[in-house]
Amino acid sequence: MPVQQARARSRQQKILKAAASVFAKRGYQDVGMDEIARASGTSKGGVYFHFPGKDAVLLALLDQTSTLLRRKVEKAIAAADDPVARAEAALHVLLQTLSKHRSLARIFAIEALGAGGRLNQRVMQIQDEFAVLIQAQLDEAIVAGAIPPIDTRVAAQAWIGIFHSVIMRWLTAKERGESSPDLDETYETIRIMLFRSVGADPGHLPGAVQDDRDGQAR
Repeated sequence: MPVQQARARSRQQKILKAAASVFAKRGYQDVGMDEIARASGTSKGGVYFHFPGKDAVLLALLDQTSTLLRRKVEKAIAAADDPVARAEAALHVLLQTLSKHRSLARIFAIEALGAGGRLNQRVMQIQDEFAVLIQAQLDEAIVAGAIPPIDTRVAAQAWIGIFHSVIMRWLTAKERGESSPDLDETYETIRIMLFRSVGADPGHLPGAVQDDRDGQAR
């Protein structure tokens, strides 16, 4: 990669990291490009050079988050040895990864959905993309006789819906005056619910998927 291109990419990542932090702390609607520029140590013109507006910054963050999640989900699916295990691994790694990246989780689960328009649509599109990955594993599970015939499209969407609800409550617990739940502690209950929802034995798999440490801060 040419030096100039590498510098531009580094600057973009610095802006996105700063934007993720201020969006998560103050909310997308209350943050302007001036604040993103200050937080990133970049001039306002420099921010506009890379991103034409605040929506473009958030869209870039959504795409970056989606890429991170998809890479981890595909890795988890490839490591599992049967379709039910692969479906569970996909959802577990989503929960696990976002629990380690709280600011990105808030942007994905709350800020972008509340921004409306194409930002809301992009979140829904990303959720649909992950639902398709889970649906494919449930389809294979039916073929293998591991679960009874069901509408796997609806089941996969329901799994994503449960996941999103759990993440939202985790992110907003303090705002409601509640203690923030430990996502690792809630996973076993979620796991049992998911398995039963598709007619699989909750004891089919041994425990939760192992933690995939990536060395990145929340």
